[in-house]
Amino acid sequence: MASLNSNNKSTRFFSPHAHHHSVCTRTHQIAAFALVVATFFLTRLFDHSLGPCSSPYLNSFSDGNQYTAPDGVVRFGGSPGYGTHLTLKIYVYDENEIEGLKLLMYGRDGKISAEACVKGQWGTQVKIHRLLLQSTYRTRKKEEADLFFVPSYVKCVRMMGGLNDKEINQTYVKVLSQMPYFRLSGGRNHIFVFPSGAGAHLFKSWTVYLNRSIILTPEGDRTDKRDTSAFNTWKDIIIPGNIDDGMTVRKPRLVDPLPLSRRKYLANYLGRAQGKAGRLQLIDLARQYPDKLESPELKFSGPDKLGRTEYFQHLRNAKFCLAPRGESSWTLRFYESFFVECVPVILSDQVELPFQNVVDYMQISIKWPSTRIGTELLDYLESIPDKDLEEMIAKGRRVRCLWVYAPESESCSAFSGILWELQKKVRQFHQSAETFWLHNGSIVNRDLVEFSKWKPPMPLP
Repeated sequence: MASLNSNNKSTRFFSPHAHHHSVCTRTHQIAAFALVVATFFLTRLFDHSLGPCSSPYLNSFSDGNQYTAPDGVVRFGGSPGYGTHLTLKIYVYDENEIEGLKLLMYGRDGKISAEACVKGQWGTQVKIHRLLLQSTYRTRKKEEADLFFVPSYVKCVRMMGGLNDKEINQTYVKVLSQMPYFRLSGGRNHIFVFPSGAGAHLFKSWTVYLNRSIILTPEGDRTDKRDTSAFNTWKDIIIPGNIDDGMTVRKPRLVDPLPLSRRKYLANYLGRAQGKAGRLQLIDLARQYPDKLESPELKFSGPDKLGRTEYFQHLRNAKFCLAPRGESSWTLRFYESFFVECVPVILSDQVELPFQNVVDYMQISIKWPSTRIGTELLDYLESIPDKDLEEMIAKGRRVRCLWVYAPESESCSAFSGILWELQKKVRQFHQSAETFWLHNGSIVNRDLVEFSKWKPPMPLP
């Protein structure tokens, strides 16, 4: 100890001439304690005002690169194939950059607005575009981009009469022929959003031009009216549907979940029949067991139209929310159920769900054969103890942030999940049947014209 003290003498911060020491009085002790307490509360105040708790979105987390939920429900960073951090760079085509792109966004007369298109279950086409424009993973240099995003609100444009099917097809072909980087890779590094059950079928010639591109869609199967599905599990990405912002943002929400003990029904199905066997069976089952299964006739127009709030009030009043197949295999009710905290029961055999590499859907939902809709289903649901339902609901509560199209600042969101999935699609090298390369690293076309000199319109690969 003597040697330590002697060494410290030469490095003291106090003057060697200060011979008098201050006396620590009771007053000093009280002042020091008050300073510690004040510091603690000020720190907590700043944590609450600047930390994730200030987020307007449900279920926000602090780590921007990795979301790990308890009990291993979901994990992105560090999972096989994802890497530990997001590093991708995405180029977003400007609407004025490519002739015809505005037609796919605003229609032939330019009168369809993004605000009109962001509403409803197809709003993902607008939300993903807007989020990418603000993303830190966006690059404005094409030569350094890993991926290219092609904005289009074509589902909305078609539904609002802005373009017909023939015009959509012609416009897409025209747009693609003006993209040298699309030709360079054969479209492999280009991203397209098709937010409805029709998927890429909105572009009639997708099988010719987009058969290598990355398609973001909620729909994994749409073969009921077509010969082939537009979804390819090896290149495409399933995305969540667009849930009403009134249920995902703290405003407060349109409605809050009810305790299980206060719910009137065992299960419900809220939707139109659309002539589909599963839906017709559920409506008939509700007539037989009106005290267990609610399936009201929904009015989407006129004086008896069901409003947003009334819809979610119905949805929250059952322990189970049934999600049968409609025109296509996906249904928005699956995602909505997590925000009224009823357990989703999937009655769609071909359904594809988002982020399947990291989300264990067996912990948060039930999938029942669509060929066995009947009293057997109700008996099974009735046999499940509330304790088990509470556990499933609690796990779903931790995962539902992945269904919300929140800004990049929210570490857990549909957007962050999509970015992780896109990172898995990044290739170091791109080629197409119309791309060639020479010994000096030059990329040329079939006529040996260097890539930098390719001029639109170009023949598509």
